[in-house]
Amino acid sequence: MSSTSPRQRITAAVTGDGEASFVARCVRLLDQPNTVDTTLIEDLGGDAAAHVLSGGEGGPTGYWPRTWALRALLYAWGAVAEPAVLAACSDEHWRVREMAVKVIATRMTSPVETAATLDRLMTDNNPRVRAAADRARRTFT
Repeated sequence: MSSTSPRQRITAAVTGDGEASFVARCVRLLDQPNTVDTTLIEDLGGDAAAHVLSGGEGGPTGYWPRTWALRALLYAWGAVAEPAVLAACSDEHWRVREMAVKVIATRMTSPVETAATLDRLMTDNNPRVRAAADRARRTFT
């Protein structure tokens, strides 16, 4: 098992790609989840990527790559990602929605649109999403 953290993997990938390019690849994964970027998924998921790429947990187009792409946006950012993060708040899987809310709390700069999204997520059917939205909402008030 690798001892690299998500932050370390993202930092290395950004060093290789450049931040704008790396963020664009994450946004593309979020916007076009059926397009598989194997190298990106490996960078994002670390040791768990092999399982996902081999078809486990929904495969390379499942929820884990989307969740990991959002997590990467905690460490690498560009305003170009804001629409994809807001769209991820409507994802079918709760892990993606929860991570999108964490990115909102850390990175977003569009308070009006963000506040409305967080208000909606405070009634999400998943308690972890609701709790994340509640924490994030307090950062915008």
